[in-house]
Amino acid sequence: MLELKAEPLTAEAFAPFGEVIDARASAWFPINAGRTRRHHDLATVETLGEGARTLISLFVSQPVTVPLELDFLERHPLGSQAFMPLHEERFVVVVAPPGETIDPAEVRAFVTDGRQGVNYRAGTWHAIQSVLEREGEFLVVDRGGEGNNCDEHPLALRVTL
Repeated sequence: MLELKAEPLTAEAFAPFGEVIDARASAWFPINAGRTRRHHDLATVETLGEGARTLISLFVSQPVTVPLELDFLERHPLGSQAFMPLHEERFVVVVAPPGETIDPAEVRAFVTDGRQGVNYRAGTWHAIQSVLEREGEFLVVDRGGEGNNCDEHPLALRVTL
């Protein structure tokens, strides 16, 4: 079993896998007569393949226990997948670089601070949604359309905080 200790999520550490979505670390400009700060273009939405379209969904996830034990990672080869917590939920992020196989030496674990979201690039291996402490609601932006857009790869791992 692969043992990982989750590190704090930073844009630099997560860059090989996608983007960290965090208004606190982004530039903004005023809109709506100056009443709104627009934090613009925080992540790249990828929708690949014929008939692909962007979906916006809400996920309601039950909390996991720590240490977090997982049996597999998944990937979405035809599109990115973004998760943004709606109520400052912290969650565990486990990722590995895109590829046909997973090198255990390249698997990383992160923990968010509750105000950060993530955008997994197309093909990035990642764990299932793993919210901490309480039920979590997440705005999810990903790909819809024809084609198989979810692969699973068996990998036993344990994550601690």
